[in-house]
Amino acid sequence: MTDLFTPLELRDLEVPNRIAVSPMCQYSCEPDGLPTEWHRVHLGSRAVGGAGIVMTEATAVEPRGRITPHDLGIWSDEHADALEPITAFIREQGGVPGIQLAHAGHKASKCRPWDGNLPIQPGETDPDGASGWEVLSPSPDAYPPFDGDRPAMKRADADDIQGVIDAYRAAAERSLAAGFEIAEVHAAHGYLLHEFLSPVTNHRADEYGGSFENRTRLLREVVDAVRDVWPEDKPVFVRISGTDWLEGRDAWDIDQSVRLADDLADRGVDLIDVSSGGLHPEQDVPGGPNFQVPLAEAVREGADVAVGAVGGVTEPEQADALVRNGRADVVLVGREFLRDPYFGLRASDDLEDDPTAWPEQYRRAVQ
Repeated sequence: MTDLFTPLELRDLEVPNRIAVSPMCQYSCEPDGLPTEWHRVHLGSRAVGGAGIVMTEATAVEPRGRITPHDLGIWSDEHADALEPITAFIREQGGVPGIQLAHAGHKASKCRPWDGNLPIQPGETDPDGASGWEVLSPSPDAYPPFDGDRPAMKRADADDIQGVIDAYRAAAERSLAAGFEIAEVHAAHGYLLHEFLSPVTNHRADEYGGSFENRTRLLREVVDAVRDVWPEDKPVFVRISGTDWLEGRDAWDIDQSVRLADDLADRGVDLIDVSSGGLHPEQDVPGGPNFQVPLAEAVREGADVAVGAVGGVTEPEQADALVRNGRADVVLVGREFLRDPYFGLRASDDLEDDPTAWPEQYRRAVQ
């Protein structure tokens, strides 16, 4: 058995292989945030395609936490009920359903990418007629928009911060009711929790700003809230941006990420999903195959926690080498799973020549 197809034990959960579908926004809901048939087919086909973990897109814990009006949500029992058939199907295919719990912060209230990705002001609508809203920010004056005018922003006060923590807790409870086995807290890509982490976007002078301890406080409190309601036998992940890619500036970097990962492991986090960037339009991202892997490797070496690597992974041999060489415990595959929903099965073919990995309905194609 190749390393990519060795099971991974996280608490009492056994993941059948080390391949995970990276969270990828689909922007395919109505403004109610409920999943559609698109989500059922999109996530279900990746489970059929051999992924060990099938992770939802960033799923908003409250309506103002959506990136666009068409994002998936988990802020009501109706959302949990609608997601339950999807998680059941993923489990039936032998995969593990995971949900990424998210709040977009001051990157919320935008049009979908194919509609321009521009901010929607309160009282304005996107091309589909969905309304914009006031967004939440640690420091509205610090937000440099990637495109378009700044959206209407509110500086998060004490009530807002407590409301975010409570929303994550309630979202975790609903995710459990919906049948998810893994809860991932999204603290990357310039969204709310990352906005608090980075001194580039956090100019606060209260207990949530300034020092490393203060800037990481909200994420620690969110993780505590999620871990408090998530069963002891099930794992919690956190996705971070390993660096802001803003060399020479007072920004979030890999040294802080390693320190944070160690703190989160002590609070019951089981895996750090290491991505990068997304905070600032002046970021200098290198790109290319495995371009983020050194960040994951640094976290794995510097903190006592499992690590997921993501970014530029397109080939089975490449993914297997990351696990075999001890650079990551899980390989999260994004764009390649969009191009090939059966990447996991193709990897099994290429690395193990095992036709039994394929569903019986498809096995005639490989026997």
